[in-house]
Amino acid sequence: MKNSQNGMKIEPADRMSALPTQFFAKLVGKTNAQIAEGRDVINLGQGNPDQPTPPHIVKKLQDSASNPLYHKYPPFSGYSFLKEAVAERYMEDYGVELDPATEVAILFGGKTGLVEISQCLLNPGDVCLVPDPGYPDYWSGVALAGAEMAFMPLTKENGFLPDFSAISDETAAKAKLMFMNYPNNPTGAIANEAFYAEAVQFAKRNGIVAASDFAYGAIGFDGRKQVSFLQAPGAKEVGIEFYTLSKSYNMAGWRVGFALGNADIISLINLIQDHYYCSLFGGIQEAAALALTGPQQCVADLSETYERRRDVLFESLDAIGWKADKPGGSFFCWLPVPEGYTSEQFADKLLYEADVVVAPGVGFGSHGEGYVRLGLLTSEERLREAVARIGKLGLFGA
Repeated sequence: MKNSQNGMKIEPADRMSALPTQFFAKLVGKTNAQIAEGRDVINLGQGNPDQPTPPHIVKKLQDSASNPLYHKYPPFSGYSFLKEAVAERYMEDYGVELDPATEVAILFGGKTGLVEISQCLLNPGDVCLVPDPGYPDYWSGVALAGAEMAFMPLTKENGFLPDFSAISDETAAKAKLMFMNYPNNPTGAIANEAFYAEAVQFAKRNGIVAASDFAYGAIGFDGRKQVSFLQAPGAKEVGIEFYTLSKSYNMAGWRVGFALGNADIISLINLIQDHYYCSLFGGIQEAAALALTGPQQCVADLSETYERRRDVLFESLDAIGWKADKPGGSFFCWLPVPEGYTSEQFADKLLYEADVVVAPGVGFGSHGEGYVRLGLLTSEERLREAVARIGKLGLFGA
């Protein structure tokens, strides 16, 4: 530390400068500047659910908040009733058996676990296999661990699934961790049983821990039920799955997530969290347990809402000549940019000339260039209006 005229100079640890740039902070800044000017901005660029938490879950929190037991510190690894609830949900939805005591960790939201697993498993210089395009917070955990990333391209030609055969023997031998995410953010692609079986074999053959990000697992379209990585034979031998209530139950602000699967990895996550946290407020845990074990019609209704919005959006896109493939899950749509634009240039054009916010694909990795991500997180009327505004720019020749 050195002194300066303005006081002591604060010198951050090296790990702080190694953190990836938060690409979407810039997008938020641009958006807020337009809103501050009084513009009627339709924001399709972020992934924040727009619907309220179901009333029966809110009521349970209101009631349980008065329980004096929850005014004290909760157990470090959380209450057993919440672990039992998520195990019950996985058995009912996916036929996956989980031991609540050893194969479930409670997280402060799924994002926390996605960062923690890298810190639990990776040493400086180790390699992590990361999807490209993919959720940027995978990068954050790897950077905090001082490890390195090897990107797995997700291309339209391969259904936005990684091609394990394209990963070199040298890279596979160095890798210790691999992230997967289906239904996928940002592409909306989905995975099937055959893909997960192949992923398990690849991980086992190369001694790689597989981490499945199943944040959008409850959101499936066209009558299709999503597949959990843990349904694949041998999945718990090689990895874990991250599950969250944020999307399924519109509980993003509640910060309730889980790591599920391999007992040794779950033990490591519980250990690192012992040093960071003292678990979630007990009232939130009780309400979360009700969400998992109570009526599930709200989950089905939510998925149907997103499917209707998807269909309205793509009907409108077709009318202006913007051709793209419908997503099979999640609440995101992955759309190609018109010729002559980068993804960021195109996103800026939509923001400044149509007052519509989309996320540039390059913010999710180099293979995201050429696309933008739209979220189905506003009403059908506003989705139609957004596309109508874009259509007036005359970019698609309709």
